[in-house]
Amino acid sequence: MAASLSVLRAKQTTPEIFRQHLQELSVFLFVEASRSWKTDAIEIETPLRSATGAILAKPIVLVPILRAGLGMLDGIQRIAPEAAIGHIGLYRDAETLRPVSYYDKVPVNVAAAEVLLLDPMLATGNSACEAASILKAHGARSIQFLAVVACPTGIEQFHRDHPDIPIIAAAIDPELDDHGYIVPGLGDAGDRYFGTG
Repeated sequence: MAASLSVLRAKQTTPEIFRQHLQELSVFLFVEASRSWKTDAIEIETPLRSATGAILAKPIVLVPILRAGLGMLDGIQRIAPEAAIGHIGLYRDAETLRPVSYYDKVPVNVAAAEVLLLDPMLATGNSACEAASILKAHGARSIQFLAVVACPTGIEQFHRDHPDIPIIAAAIDPELDDHGYIVPGLGDAGDRYFGTG
């Protein structure tokens, strides 16, 4: 995980390589999140005899915060293709740093699912808090937030508003700059992922 994070941080990393490493790192975060999920026992037949296996007790719902969260979705979908997918569209007002919602569409089974809210950066915490509130308004009860890089400001804000939602992050960086970006961070993950920066 540390090697992928180093590649993501490097400013010379091309969009193609950035995409690859963001997807790979997202798989590690998914595995960590799934450790706490309950399973149900099932009987299966191997080529030699019957055995006890396991299936997840709840369905999975993946909800990226548009647009940077889509980069995390791509990697996780490869190992959880059965997951339903929702989308929450937010952008950050450049002056107030507050989130503005422009789209949300969440699967109908969200109340009965293990829900993963995806965004590479947990900076001020405002967008993540708004997205979590939207999920709860749709009935989601078992939510985890996955981020590549977080900072104390965002973590504190998120825990104040949503103390029931665990945060799983690959790294915690020390501070925000005057524009609300995590330092040292990754830069703008969406621009770097989509090659628009």
